[in-house]
Amino acid sequence: MARIVIINPNSTASMTEAMVRAAATAAPELRFEGRTSHNGPSAIQGEEDGAQAAPHLLDLVRDVDAQAPDGIIIGCFDDTALVEAAEVARCPVLGIGQAAFHRAALRNWRFSVVTTLPVSIPVIEKNIASYGLQRWACRVRASNVAVLDLEREAEASKTIVLDEARKAFCDDGADAIILGCAGMVDLTRAARQALAVEIIDPVETAATCMRWLAG
Repeated sequence: MARIVIINPNSTASMTEAMVRAAATAAPELRFEGRTSHNGPSAIQGEEDGAQAAPHLLDLVRDVDAQAPDGIIIGCFDDTALVEAAEVARCPVLGIGQAAFHRAALRNWRFSVVTTLPVSIPVIEKNIASYGLQRWACRVRASNVAVLDLEREAEASKTIVLDEARKAFCDDGADAIILGCAGMVDLTRAARQALAVEIIDPVETAATCMRWLAG
């Protein structure tokens, strides 16, 4: 059984655990383990947090890679230090944002992203452009829900995020809505029940991609 390590660049261990659960459900034939960057910020919201998280994340990538995993998933939708991590590791390294964007593009789905705060929008837009996927991108939307509030104020946050996803579906002409934060992993089922549009969970997508990347 292939062993995949999900590295969370922030220090919130409960988010790591939620990602591992979601990944294991999506790809049960793989073995997922989680590692949390305890020296990183508690949440990554924008370029400044990403820069703070990057050196500690890369230290973790080196440590994990030394244990010869079959693949590494960077568990932040900003794909924090993804290029550098791929250069450091000998195994495949995949970002959850990277996986979600490419899934939509490969299906020829125009997509909108619903993320957390406005400060995250430029990073996500820059990543979409760097992957050459602008033609499929409708809009990156902020729900104005902070990352940690997705857990601390779960019900209120769910209502706000789903409302923004509904606007993305109705107003943007999107074929798919991408949940633009690893901390939204527990909202996926509710979003799929509430909205008649394809919902892309980036953690699930990265997990299923590892079926062939780690093969």
